[in-house]
Amino acid sequence: MLDDTQARLCDENTTDFSDLKAISINCTLKPSPQGSHTDKLLGVVETILVRNNVALEQVGLVDHEIAPGVYPDMTEHGADTDEWPVIWEKVRAADILVVGTPIWLGEKSSVCQPLIERLYAHSGQTNDKGQYAFYGKVGGCIVTGNEDGIKHVGMGVLYSLQHVGYTIPPQADAGWIGEAGPGPSYGDPKEDADGYVGFDNDFTKRNTTFMTWNLMQMARMLKDAGGIPCHGNSVDLWKEGRRFDAPNPEYR
Repeated sequence: MLDDTQARLCDENTTDFSDLKAISINCTLKPSPQGSHTDKLLGVVETILVRNNVALEQVGLVDHEIAPGVYPDMTEHGADTDEWPVIWEKVRAADILVVGTPIWLGEKSSVCQPLIERLYAHSGQTNDKGQYAFYGKVGGCIVTGNEDGIKHVGMGVLYSLQHVGYTIPPQADAGWIGEAGPGPSYGDPKEDADGYVGFDNDFTKRNTTFMTWNLMQMARMLKDAGGIPCHGNSVDLWKEGRRFDAPNPEYR
């Protein structure tokens, strides 16, 4: 799965990531056990994470009944079934979130949009510092397709993640697209040569590698620092009755 450079980077790593947790959420439209092109590129990220002792949870979102809505549990708001609360516990426990999505008509998949909306459902929850619940976590995005749109899709996903509180490290998106129009997708067997489409694309390999290491390094930095300092970003400052002319050492 990894090329020589990617494997060497893992072998030469001296940073301990063993206390970090990651979750990859694949927003392909293909239910299990079908394989997907997005799953193949996510596999590179996942392999680097596991090779560096990061605990990994993998979720194929289309395999779960995720009710539409922007509340933490939609069964409390009219839905008959909602499996999001179980997935949310995995998201909440993770230091790293990697969202994988294919491109359809230039946009993220119809499975990815409900993920963003359900993450947003928790945007009012806070940690023990009074910060939003996603503070101290990092996020990235993998995109695949055979039409234009990697940067557009990455832009939308990463904006959404940072808006709810995720920290986005440098180069936090990566992807692969083929030539414009119908054609092979990432991981398809090559018709005129040995190997698989996209596996030898240096741009994709480099950006996927950068993204994964930046996610791990940023998560390491945040964990070691005890998260993001809460001075100036605690929701508690806006609670009724708080005096802004009375400094509180708790928020320094």
